[in-house]
Amino acid sequence: MRRSLLLLTAATTALVLAALLVPLALLTRSHAADRATADATSRAHSLAAGVGQALAGARGGGPGGDPDARRAAAGIVDSANGPGLPRTSVVLADGTVLGPAAPVTDAVRLARYGRAFTYEPPGGGRTVLVPVQGVAGGTAVVLVALTGSQLYAGTLASSLEIAGIGAALVLLGLLVADRLGARLVGSARRLSQVADRLAAGDLAARAEPSGPPELRAVAREVNHLADRIDGFLTAERENAADLAHRLRTPVAALRLDAEGLRDPVEAERIAADVAALERSVDDVIRTARRPLREAGRSRADAGQDPAPADQRPPRADLAAVARERAGFWHPLAEDQGREPVFAAPDGPLAVRADPAGLAAAVDALIGNVLDHTPDGAGLRITVTRADTGGGVLTVEDDGPGFPSGHVPERGRSGGGSTGLGLDIVRRAAEESGGSLECGAAAGGGARVTVRFGPAGPVPGG
Repeated sequence: MRRSLLLLTAATTALVLAALLVPLALLTRSHAADRATADATSRAHSLAAGVGQALAGARGGGPGGDPDARRAAAGIVDSANGPGLPRTSVVLADGTVLGPAAPVTDAVRLARYGRAFTYEPPGGGRTVLVPVQGVAGGTAVVLVALTGSQLYAGTLASSLEIAGIGAALVLLGLLVADRLGARLVGSARRLSQVADRLAAGDLAARAEPSGPPELRAVAREVNHLADRIDGFLTAERENAADLAHRLRTPVAALRLDAEGLRDPVEAERIAADVAALERSVDDVIRTARRPLREAGRSRADAGQDPAPADQRPPRADLAAVARERAGFWHPLAEDQGREPVFAAPDGPLAVRADPAGLAAAVDALIGNVLDHTPDGAGLRITVTRADTGGGVLTVEDDGPGFPSGHVPERGRSGGGSTGLGLDIVRRAAEESGGSLECGAAAGGGARVTVRFGPAGPVPGG
């Protein structure tokens, strides 16, 4: 935008200056020619008066005239020819030329009839002719010839001055346009930066209205939109926190019921499940209560040091988490007549994921198989190392598989559920730098492949 404004200003200024300065240069040239012609005409009349007085004494002499008078006239003509002066000659009636040689042209013969005039010869320049009457032998003619350089003397300097003025005006216009463009571009760039910060989740970002009225109006609307988004998200998070808080009452009742069971082993197992449910509810409340500005603020924009160790990218052992969650679901799988198959590396497999989020993703995949496949259908859970780092979690079943053309979307399910399970898995994978793929297993069932990115170095290691 700034460059386009400069180009437009340069083109417009150049056109305007061309329309003004070119006629001015031509006028200056014409004025110089008129001034040189007027000086030459004055010189010719003065010389005609002097030569006329000198030759007047030759009246009544012989055919050749008075030699002394001619010498006097020749002296006057010679004094009129100096360095840088117009070439001056006198053509007598008998064709004799006093001064520099000059041909007897039709213009000279016309001037002998007593008419003074100026004409432009074919070779360029300008010639002034003034008749000298009353001399012996007939009318003489004074010729003052101006060359092209003498005719337009001084116009080059004037043209350069005009060109300098034009260049200065163009530069001034460009400077003004650059300042105006910088103001416009700066306002637009700052507004774009605020929009980028809002898109990145920094809901505290606000635009300062500046620049032309249109940009100021856009900045105010962006601020208004940010306020509305902040309000909507705050209300949504508060509703989520309230809903999670309401779950505490039935969870507490479940814990009391578990404590009242007679079988200690069963009571311990159910109590552990209830404790895990309580932790999940508490995590939802903490997440919902965390301030939006704190969650979305960029540390780089704030100019702070890198995030401390407790805020660095999370890491979890994919093999250990998958093994633990598979063991958790194993009793329910056995109740449904299934024999889950689990395979994972013996050592740890660190991936970039939050342990709780990773566990929720594994639970969602296993829970989908148990909920949406017939009892007795096979279940296979495999954890492998990725060639590029990180890990791959694959869950396969022997059920009917995904419907033809099914693309998992949040809130949509082909099995009558909420449709949030696979979306939880997808978000966990993408936050880790991985991906989610849904397809068909070798036996015709469903296969879900989740790739997790590698974990970063251990802090302080």
